[in-house]
Amino acid sequence: MPRRAAIWCALGLGAAVVYPLLFGGPAPLLWRSSYALNVAFLILFAAFIGQSWNVAGGFAGQTSFGHVVFFGTGAYVSTILHVTWGWNPWAAWPMAAAAGAIVGWLIATLSFRAGLRGSYFALITLAFAEAFRILANSAPFTRGGLGMLITADPRAANFQFRDPVWFYYVALALCVASLALAWWLTRSRFGARLVAIRENEDAARALGIDVFREKVRALTLSGAMCAAGGTVYAQKYLYIDPSIAFGVDKSVEMLLVSMIGGAGTVFGPLIGATALHLVGEVTRDLGNMVPGVKNAQPLALIVYGVILIAIVRYLPDGLMSLFRRARRRGGGA
Repeated sequence: MPRRAAIWCALGLGAAVVYPLLFGGPAPLLWRSSYALNVAFLILFAAFIGQSWNVAGGFAGQTSFGHVVFFGTGAYVSTILHVTWGWNPWAAWPMAAAAGAIVGWLIATLSFRAGLRGSYFALITLAFAEAFRILANSAPFTRGGLGMLITADPRAANFQFRDPVWFYYVALALCVASLALAWWLTRSRFGARLVAIRENEDAARALGIDVFREKVRALTLSGAMCAAGGTVYAQKYLYIDPSIAFGVDKSVEMLLVSMIGGAGTVFGPLIGATALHLVGEVTRDLGNMVPGVKNAQPLALIVYGVILIAIVRYLPDGLMSLFRRARRRGGGA
């Protein structure tokens, strides 16, 4: 990693570590604000699950519309193991990730063995997510549409925290780990093979790359990451149901943070998650300030949508392309 980039990464990580101490902990340095901590948690969490999508959709070019199937699998596996079978949630966490990897391997093997690619693969992932949602809605071990409630027992040993600062640090650790994984992909032979498949699958095959095996590995890894995120979500909010665990909105969020930030890049999901949530919070607050309008939320959503469309229209490679342009101008100066 270039020295300047390493310095910026170190400064960003230091700021992220210090940030919650301003608004949380036993003695906040500014003032106590659960809102500030929650927004920061949501940004880091969205960046992590967006990075899981980025591994398969950004690096390998296998666009998925149903990535929530892994998220829901992880949330349900850890919750069932904890609530029904009495497992400690920390011990159930790796099992949830393993279940996500197995589901990823299964979907990839069935889809790629059948020769599905492009929009066909995207739609089949959406179909799997819907099938899992229907299964969770009807199976007795998931308690159907009633959902599963995790008993509140705020102890670190129980993967529950009385202070939201600690969930922020869990999300920060996951986000940093996912960035490190993405950085490794940009420099490893495995990552190079995925990029070759993304750019031209037939040419990659002609070069001797085992396209089927690499795509299966990418989706398996992506599924494990996303399932790990599902466990964190369940432990933070202590409740899941089929609509929450397998809702399409989660798939859209994963896809959006990667596309808006820059798919196939290391920092794209983090930049996209930051922009997505900050724009959402600002437009929501501005909507509440419109005089003479009783419910300005629809107006805020319209402004939010226009901003997103403008980003996609004028920055098709995502916000990361702005940094690349600035760096080229700096290098040319």
